[in-house]
Amino acid sequence: MSPRFSGLFISAMVLLIQFLSVTEGSNIGVCYGLNGDNLPSPANVINLYRSCGIGNIRLYQPYPEVLQALRGSGLAVAIGPVNNDIPNLAANQNAANDWVNTNIVPYKDNVDFKWITVGNEVIPGPLSSSVPGAMNNIINAIASAGLEITVTTVLSGSALGVSYPPSAGAFSSDAVSTMTSVAAILAQHDAPLMINLYPYFAYASDPAHISADYALFTSTTAVVIDEGLEYYNLFDAMVDAFNSALEKVNFGNVNIAVAETGWPTVGNEPYSSVGNAKTYNRNLLNHVTKTGTPKRPEYIMTVFFFEMFNEDLKQSPVEQNFGFFYPNMQPVYPFW
Repeated sequence: MSPRFSGLFISAMVLLIQFLSVTEGSNIGVCYGLNGDNLPSPANVINLYRSCGIGNIRLYQPYPEVLQALRGSGLAVAIGPVNNDIPNLAANQNAANDWVNTNIVPYKDNVDFKWITVGNEVIPGPLSSSVPGAMNNIINAIASAGLEITVTTVLSGSALGVSYPPSAGAFSSDAVSTMTSVAAILAQHDAPLMINLYPYFAYASDPAHISADYALFTSTTAVVIDEGLEYYNLFDAMVDAFNSALEKVNFGNVNIAVAETGWPTVGNEPYSSVGNAKTYNRNLLNHVTKTGTPKRPEYIMTVFFFEMFNEDLKQSPVEQNFGFFYPNMQPVYPFW
């Protein structure tokens, strides 16, 4: 091999390795909340995402200053209306058109909108009956604008009436009707159901029955064996409870994406700690970039970590301290 060819070959391999290192975690994102009075500018935040190699970002509402900062960033964006807008979006196609034309269309040429989340943890609840109609109207508005963006909703664990064992997972009686309608929309458009998932809260509320090893991905033996499937971590069991719930409403073909998951560093010691947060998030990252759950081992889920910054305007010390970074953009612990 000539020196010149050898040099070209090495350069090509370096580029390939760099490409693979970026794309290997392409299913990974981090939530960006703004419930703080000391947070950095959106432009600095987006630059931080890029310097960390984080490819996806979740926003909780369309902040114009953040959308402006996202122009040309290459980040894939999950965004949605605020929950209180859902009834109007469901009742009025023009309202859905206006929302898309105001918050999506002006940025469409250089912001990569990948998901629109219609409702964050509103099923079950007083707004839940409006979610299917709002989803359909947003889908229509996106199509009218000539765009292709996945539309979904985000659930919390309260949408399940049964969650253990995973095979028994079922939507609660006050969620099942709405979720059957939602799942039908998701299946029609090949969209995932998004869920907010926190092994931390399950562990911290019942440490007598849930071990730290099971919550933190450090168990070396199966903790739960359910219909022949072995569960070494609580995260997989929680996801598969939702997969089972979807099967029970005859939409087992709908996949799951995780819209939030994380671990706090402060506020409820000894369960909240830097060590536990780093262990959970690191082990979760290694897990979800390589494999699925026991029920869906081949399916690599999209996962959003919660969250980018500690936010001092949240209600409790635990809620204030899920961030990877302090507001001054220094890391809470080494991760990215």
